Parts: sequence; structure tokens; C-alpha cells
Amino acid sequence: MNTLLPTTVVGSYPQPDWLVDRSALAKNLVPRIRMASMWRPAPDVLEGAQDDATILAIRDMERAGVDIITDGEARRESYSNRFALSLEGIDHENPARVMGRAGRETLIPRVVGPIRRIGPVELRDAQFLIANTDRRTKITLPGPFTMSQQAHDEHYGDEEAMAMAYAEAVNAEARDLFAAGVDVVQIDEPWMQARPEQASRYGVRVLNRALEGLTGTTVVHLCFGYAAIVKDKPAGYTFLPALADCGADQISIEAAQPRLDLGVLRDFRHKTIMLGVLDLGAEEVETPETVAGRIRAAFAHLPPEQVVPAPDCGMKYMPRERAFGKLKAMAQGAAIVRRELTGQA
Repeated sequence: MNTLLPTTVVGSYPQPDWLVDRSALAKNLVPRIRMASMWRPAPDVLEGAQDDATILAIRDMERAGVDIITDGEARRESYSNRFALSLEGIDHENPARVMGRAGRETLIPRVVGPIRRIGPVELRDAQFLIANTDRRTKITLPGPFTMSQQAHDEHYGDEEAMAMAYAEAVNAEARDLFAAGVDVVQIDEPWMQARPEQASRYGVRVLNRALEGLTGTTVVHLCFGYAAIVKDKPAGYTFLPALADCGADQISIEAAQPRLDLGVLRDFRHKTIMLGVLDLGAEEVETPETVAGRIRAAFAHLPPEQVVPAPDCGMKYMPRERAFGKLKAMAQGAAIVRRELTGQA
């Protein structure tokens, strides 16, 4: 594996049309409760179909030249609900209606008792991934702050207490994933950007609880939302500098689509940055040289050893051909810069 500028993905990869109804997926907001209607295969063959789709995602990432790969999140209805709805204390069959991040009414689970992790949720996902690739692996988990913002509290009466309970569940799951042999665990916290006031009060505390005692490489991902859903993105983060002192080894940020001022990287001299170098809102596939230029731009603020090229966000809502083309361009762009730095690809 490339140890300088190792490429990776944020998490999701497009699910095949034979697995999910992509038109239904596109019409709905990112589901917080179950969305069983999106799956095309019958329930008795669904797991096998998801396994097949996972193999396709793994092979596409390998063929594209990605160094650290995921399972593509092929088994998930959304990045968060597979894990969030598995926890004790959650009622998703009688959801609450609230205004979502995109400004539209959405259904979210109700917290009706103590939040507890009953058992492993993504352990089989991790084992399947490890068994089917010889590359470094990563599994993503929804962050405790984000899950707390996607649920209606009818038990705790205290936002931080509820988020801390989610954090304990995430921590237990991450320990099992590392024990299974996963190289990287990424915690997705997009709602820290969406709700900066609450995040500034307790977001880093609950994130650090989720990271407590973990021995593998950890990442926290902060974004503005899927490009397919959020078209106009701000040029700066409202909540980012506070993460400079969090317990994660790496910070994952969008930079390509929002044309982020990379001066913010100066706050992260002690962190590795997973840098978004693929604009997922653009239909055209970047050239390798375009990607190389985006990578080089980070070196004004961080040494190359602290940069991990990645897409801006998850690729779930993209056409598969476009997603593959962008990942290939990313790998080739990183190879260009690597040659410039070391004389080797």
C-alpha cells in the first residue's frame, strides 16, 4: 500500500440498480427510520444480494487504485440508520415528525428508554470486507452527536446525556471492529456542522467518549451533506477548529465542491487530514491533473505525510460509472504527486 498520500473513500459507493430502487432513494430524504421499500430483492435473498453488491464495490475500489477501502455501505439504507436503529431504547416503528437538516419534514426514531448496544451490528460487515480484499480496510459508524440530532428524546431530558449514551454504544462497536482486524474506523459527524451551537457545547466531549481507548486509526468525518441533496455549499465550516484537539487521528473534510479555503488546515498541524479532492456535485469526471492540483494545494499548510486524498463525501447517490471514474482519477492524481515528491508512483 502507498504510505505517502494513501487514497481512500469516505464510506459509501453506489448501490446497484438490481439491489435498490435508486429512483425511490433519490426522491426521499436520507432515511432515519427503516426504508425497507428501497430493497428490490425479496427478504429471504436480500443478505446474499447485499454480499454480492459489496463484492462489486470492493472490486471497483481495487480496480480504481484506492488504497484504503470500505465495503461501500451496500447493506445500508443510509449511513446512520443501520447502526442507530439496532440500539435498545429506540422506537422506530412509531416515529416522530420533525424538520430535518434539509428544511423538510422527516421521520425520526423516538428514544423511549436507556440507549444500549445489544450486540455487534457491523461486525459481519467488517469480517466480510477483510475476507474479500488484501488492502487496508475501513468501516464507518454514525457519530454519537449526529445520532442524537436524528432522534426525538422522550427519555433523557438532557441532550448531552443522550449523546453520551450513543457514544458508549459507538465505542463498544468500534472496539469489536478493531478486534476483527479493521485498520481504520471512521465516525461520521455531519450534524456537528449543521448544529454548531449544540456541537460547541458538548460535541467534542461525546466524540472523545466514542474514541476512548481505541487502538487503531480513527477518523471523524465532517461534511455539508450529500452533493445530490445539498447543491450550494458554503466556502467554510462553522464548526471545525474545535476538532483540532479531539481524540481522532484524522479529520475528514470536504474541500473540492465548496472550494474550501485550505487555510483552515493550519489549525490541524497535529492531525492527518482526509482531504476531499473530488467534487461529487460535478457531473464531469476530474482529470488526474486536476486532482493532483487539489492535493498540492494542501501542502501550503500541511506536509504531504499528513494528507490522505479522498472524495468530498459518500458516493451513494451517484451513477456507478461516474463514481468509478472519479476514484480512478483520484488514484492517478495522487500517483502524479507521489512521483513528484519521491520519484516513485
